Amino acid sequence: MPIRTTLPSSLRAGGLGSGALVVLGVLLLLVLGIGGCGVGKYNSLAKGKVAVEAKWAEIDNQYKRRTDLVPNLVATVKGVADFEQSTLTAVTEARTAATRQPSTLPTDPAQLEAYMKAQQGLSGALTRFFAVAEAYPTLTATANFRDLQNQIEGTENRIAVARRDYIDSIQGYEASRTTFPGNLLAGFFHFEKIPQPTIAPEERSVPKVDFGTGKK
Repeated sequence: MPIRTTLPSSLRAGGLGSGALVVLGVLLLLVLGIGGCGVGKYNSLAKGKVAVEAKWAEIDNQYKRRTDLVPNLVATVKGVADFEQSTLTAVTEARTAATRQPSTLPTDPAQLEAYMKAQQGLSGALTRFFAVAEAYPTLTATANFRDLQNQIEGTENRIAVARRDYIDSIQGYEASRTTFPGNLLAGFFHFEKIPQPTIAPEERSVPKVDFGTGKK
């Protein structure tokens, strides 16, 4: 006697029932929604990291511009016979320390600390340098000295702006990296935490650096 198999009525009708199709449709929408959300978050993380790298490059570019101005400044002052030599030596040594720092985006807190410490060392040396120079009116009256002083002053202000923008970009990246589902994707795709320099609250307004030129 031949064996007869009884199929569910939904299959005998030629396909899945309407209820099953609805479930499959909902599942498909969920998969597409989650996938789309994941892709969007990944793109957000990637764009955030690119923005951080670009802001860091601007910081490094401005610091390099400053170090490039220092040799001309030192050469201008060397013509003054009684200028304080220890001040010149401090500026030269601080510049050397600054130029030894790598220009790549620091991903290690110790690397960032060393970079910023070297740059701040040069800032301090230049501040003392211009304070000493005020005692030499013949020097400060020369067009070459005033031009270099203005260029360094302008660069210091651009550094302050670039540093603030860098920190803002890191905060945006970290917000995306640490919130769901970014925190899941960050670990899987190796979007690591990027250390950021600290800025005193009073510096957040980007104060204008003035080395004694009297400009506002």
